[in-house]
Amino acid sequence: MWLFGTVATITDTLLIFLPRPWTHHDAGNGPLYWYWSLTALIIAVLLIGLVGLLARNYFGKRIIQWVDSALLHIPLLNKIYSATKQVNDAFSSGNKTAFRTVVLVEFPKDGVYSIGFITSEPDPEVQSKLEGKIVCVFVPATPNPTSGFLLMLPEDKVTKLEMSVADGIKYIISLGSILPESNRGNGIPDPKLKPALTPAIHG
Repeated sequence: MWLFGTVATITDTLLIFLPRPWTHHDAGNGPLYWYWSLTALIIAVLLIGLVGLLARNYFGKRIIQWVDSALLHIPLLNKIYSATKQVNDAFSSGNKTAFRTVVLVEFPKDGVYSIGFITSEPDPEVQSKLEGKIVCVFVPATPNPTSGFLLMLPEDKVTKLEMSVADGIKYIISLGSILPESNRGNGIPDPKLKPALTPAIHG
């Protein structure tokens, strides 16, 4: 009842277009009838569902595009919003080209290894000033992979792994506690599974 009352204080405002004598006790001077509060809650749920439905179709996408365009034209805020949006797009499940391969690199110093993702080849100007083929590797921070370091490394300094990009991201976010699917069943124990206790045999 407490939760319903708390939510109702917000959703009841949806009934503002109705005359108070219809919805309140004592000809509009008393509290709201409970069934009108329930009606307002149902209306709120339907409105939320409608907004979600509109966001999936053409008109909803157009509205989102207009909001994006408006935010990108606000000084200072546009730089923050643009950077945040690009990072979000890079990590979205529908983006198949943001990260190409999971790799292992020596970072931040020799003998210490970090998991990273090959993102692309460097700018032609950068490549022309360096010897050998260079690749761009993004090394995410843990447990927040939206921040990290962009490294430009010789290709022979990068060790490619067989794990998928999704498994690599999960491995980083979980602080290494979630074993990649590709390694399960290959003799590498799953950290989630506890070893069975072997009874002692007394001679």
